[in-house]
Amino acid sequence: MRRVAALAAAGALLAAPAAADARAKVDVMVLGKSGLLAGPARVALEARTARVGAKRCAIGRATPLSALAGTHVSFRLTDYGSCSRRPRDAGSLYVARIGPDRERGRDGWVYKVGKRAGSTGAADPAGPFGTGRLLRSGQRVLWFWCVKDAADSCQRTLDAKPAQTSVGPGAPLTVAVRGYDDHGNGVPVVGAAVRIEGSSALTGADGVALLTAPAAAGKYRLHAEKIGMVRSFAARITVG
Repeated sequence: MRRVAALAAAGALLAAPAAADARAKVDVMVLGKSGLLAGPARVALEARTARVGAKRCAIGRATPLSALAGTHVSFRLTDYGSCSRRPRDAGSLYVARIGPDRERGRDGWVYKVGKRAGSTGAADPAGPFGTGRLLRSGQRVLWFWCVKDAADSCQRTLDAKPAQTSVGPGAPLTVAVRGYDDHGNGVPVVGAAVRIEGSSALTGADGVALLTAPAAAGKYRLHAEKIGMVRSFAARITVG
């Protein structure tokens, strides 16, 4: 009986991480040349497959490419390796097109995890930064159309951070906007438009905008955008 109980306890310990993994989700957004193509959406970290030519290739569950596939936006891959039914062979898959936007010259598709651009292939089993650490639940994955500058860098991606996440109806609301480069280095952004239902404002020299919260109680989202930069994920605001 003691052996049975010990085995049962061990099984429960093994099942708990598996159950947690099954519930793991990331926030994903896909922005093309002309605007939003998918998301923002919560996408489960699942093992998936994708067609590459005549083959169907396995994609590791906790990779940026699996997160992209989970949005159900159309995309096309080029395989510079030899993908197969084993996720470990997917490291050389390259995203050549998402939606209507296909790589052209130096411009093409890039992903970020958090505020940093990935340094490996989107399905590389070594993780987005080559450290062996894969995506974790709650992270943000951004796919966007990168326009390279003379220094071979992409345009900055915006992040909007409200001073409060809960305000009264019609109350003032300050939002700080920063733009992040490929390496995750941020600077205040001047002239970004911050929008929430019924209200919008531009950021000043300090990268801060002053808005008015909606008059009706409820849950809202705000985001920041600026021509030449990539719009932010939405920040959630509760009015009440």
